[in-house]
Amino acid sequence: MNQKNRMPVEDIAPYQQAEGEEYMSAEQLEHFRQLLLAWKRQLQEEVERTVHHMRDDATNYADPADRATQEEEFALELRTRDRERKLIRKIDQTLEAIRKEDYGYCEQCGVEIGLRRLEARPTATLCIDCKTLEEHREKQRVA
Repeated sequence: MNQKNRMPVEDIAPYQQAEGEEYMSAEQLEHFRQLLLAWKRQLQEEVERTVHHMRDDATNYADPADRATQEEEFALELRTRDRERKLIRKIDQTLEAIRKEDYGYCEQCGVEIGLRRLEARPTATLCIDCKTLEEHREKQRVA
């Protein structure tokens, strides 16, 4: 399954904000802390599985085509795990922001990122408007 399109933790229900509940209340911060910790555990388990798989399945094939296929498979797995290690670092940074009660607000403009956006991307640091503007700027630099 494509990591980018997958919900971080499928077995944790989205937060249901109570009427009149303040944005980034202690309950909301705890919900996102638990969500991030569970996501981090899942990623770490995947990294461990890859290490075991590569150790257990490493074979010195005599046929160059078989050896090349195995090396390509391992290279792909390592690239995926490298992205996941970077994501784990981002999760750790997000957990630190929660600890400091500095979570849920856009780093550029300071507005609320919003619960729905944070449920979809718990490590988001920009509101949707600032993120959209950033993506437009990136496209202009590439073009």
